[in-house]
Amino acid sequence: MTSIPQIAKALRTVLTTTANRAARATRCVQRRSKLSGAKFVQTLVFGWLANPDATYEELAQTAATLGVRISPQGLEQRFTAAAAQCVERVLQAAVQQVITAAPVAIPLLQRFSAVYVDDSTQVQLPAVLADLWAGSGGGARAGDQTAALKLQVRLDLKRGALSGPFVQAGRASDRTSPTQHAPVPAGSLRLADLGYFALAVLQRLAQQQAYWLTRLMAGTQVYDEQGQALDLAACLPTQGTAVVDRPVRLGVHHRLPARLIAVRVPQEVANQRRRELHADARRRGQAVSQTRLRLADWTLFCTNVPPTLLSGPEVLVVARVRWQIELVFKLWKSSGHLAHSRSDKPCRVLCEVYAKLVGLLIQHWVMVTSLWRYPDRSAWKAAQTLRKHALHLASAFVQGVYALGEALKVVQRTLAAGCRLNKRKKVPSTFQLLLALTEEKLA
Repeated sequence: MTSIPQIAKALRTVLTTTANRAARATRCVQRRSKLSGAKFVQTLVFGWLANPDATYEELAQTAATLGVRISPQGLEQRFTAAAAQCVERVLQAAVQQVITAAPVAIPLLQRFSAVYVDDSTQVQLPAVLADLWAGSGGGARAGDQTAALKLQVRLDLKRGALSGPFVQAGRASDRTSPTQHAPVPAGSLRLADLGYFALAVLQRLAQQQAYWLTRLMAGTQVYDEQGQALDLAACLPTQGTAVVDRPVRLGVHHRLPARLIAVRVPQEVANQRRRELHADARRRGQAVSQTRLRLADWTLFCTNVPPTLLSGPEVLVVARVRWQIELVFKLWKSSGHLAHSRSDKPCRVLCEVYAKLVGLLIQHWVMVTSLWRYPDRSAWKAAQTLRKHALHLASAFVQGVYALGEALKVVQRTLAAGCRLNKRKKVPSTFQLLLALTEEKLA
């Protein structure tokens, strides 16, 4: 569990020592200047943390809070390629910090040593940056290029630790993510979407005595325990139970032991899935197999978690918590305006994305140490509250690590006082389902 003094020390290290070292290495600052590399990075991080749409005038005011007088025009001239490289190095150092909280009070998650969710999101960039960060597709005309950053993240839902965001080109496959091959402790559970599905990876997790839960990738060959290939589209409707839960083996070569959990979806959901399958097939110039169309009636999960640890109905609820990382990305983009800039100048846009990511990491660190132990925490409310205190933190930052720690304690008390979710009766929140989870209630 990370303490407030430890966060204060980490912030001072990343935004001062590391930032100055990065400025020298990238030649962002080539002579003595009132706006050192550290002050430049601090201005951007705290300025955009306070207001994600901050103007040059507002950023200059943040610099003044940090003890530096610079005009908006003078600040604008600092957004160079070297400056972008400098802020990127600071981001790389920030993601190495591991900030954790006491385990959240949800008994179901406490069955595992950790509960990891791996996922990614993209941020579009000006097309001129395509040579640096290539996007995932071209335009309508031959030779058109797109540029994008892909952010790879691993979140521990039990203690709040965030690994990443690790920056990749937008066109990079999720299977190349640094989190894809990162070791996990024995007894932990890993959740990931189909972009990360690889039987070799799942087999390695099992060898580490860890657990995994994922949707079943279309086209994966499934066998019964006797080694006979299963036609899922034919056999699932004959099972006669609301939730199908049976042992299987996955893959022609791996024959990976697993459980298959299947639940039939409402007809309107199945119809929508078929429309999407046909639309995707038309785009690719391919035909949709009848097997995939028939399996649209089902949601299919596979896992190596034994039934004694998670029942079939419990698997379906735990699978929902993967969406918590989507809420993190939504928070970054909707509240933090990560994918929005007031400028279209490439170097300014890069500086802004990197600096906002550092600020969002700080936001997550503070929230983890203040709220993570509460199942009903509201990350959205916490972000709005922290924004009001950003310049307060900047002012305390100048005064030293002790003053910064005291300011962080004020923020911690403020967040704990009111950043909670309201309970919902008609459509319970995920935390309500996890807390109330029993087989009788699910049935």
